[in-house]
Amino acid sequence: MKYTSILLLLVLASGCAVINPGQVGVKRTLGKLSSKVSQPGPVLFNPFLSKVVRINVGTENLSIKENLPSKEGLTILSESSILYHIKAADAPRIIQETGLNYEENLILPVFRSAASDVCSRYYAKDMHSAKRNEIEKEIQTRLAEVCDAKGFVIEAVLLKSITLPAGLTESIETKLQAEQEALRMEFVLDRQKKEVERQIIEAEGAKKTNVIQAEARAESMRIEAEGSAKSIEIKAKANKAANDMLNSSITPNILKLNEIEAFTKLATSPNAKTVITDGKGSG
Repeated sequence: MKYTSILLLLVLASGCAVINPGQVGVKRTLGKLSSKVSQPGPVLFNPFLSKVVRINVGTENLSIKENLPSKEGLTILSESSILYHIKAADAPRIIQETGLNYEENLILPVFRSAASDVCSRYYAKDMHSAKRNEIEKEIQTRLAEVCDAKGFVIEAVLLKSITLPAGLTESIETKLQAEQEALRMEFVLDRQKKEVERQIIEAEGAKKTNVIQAEARAESMRIEAEGSAKSIEIKAKANKAANDMLNSSITPNILKLNEIEAFTKLATSPNAKTVITDGKGSG
């Protein structure tokens, strides 16, 4: 009885599988796969007839070292990564159609074909420039066109390391240095051009200012001269009016009266005096 219990416990223990997080399980009974996908946790099965196939559904990083062709016919050594994951619902179909060795059977061959085709349309220097991201996106698109229908999601394709032939690397670096020097000289020339334009604008502004000031001084002098002339004219008119008024007020009778008053004052004066006249006056 004791041995029977132990045997029963061993049978029960062998008939329980644990699905870890990031995995799903698919039962295979007598070579036939179940369409039901088991989620993380314990799964009971008949150890004599069935088996639980575990498959990862989390993000996988597949690293590849590959020689890639360039547009000019060079061979470029590339170290790449493919980030992908399996659609959990498609796990039975993947096991059935592609097998558990899906990386070697599907992902790598499709990647090699897509990467070679895409890179052959780009120059080697493009893989070192901003076009690298464009190349990665194109390879990812080509890879997803095949793998998505098979139950795989291609998250990203990364060209982590690109090794160019030594001579080409030096040529690219020399060209980049020349382009940077050309850009620097263009910047210096543009700055000098702007400085000359600034000086010209300042000179023209100073010239216009001097002209305006000269015109203002001339106008001020003209106004001042006109004012002086007007003042002289007004004074002359005033003097003439005063003289005309004075002349009009002096009559012969007034002159005679003044003469009589003058002689009267002389006559009443206590001092001795002698008055010589022409004999024609009233005195």
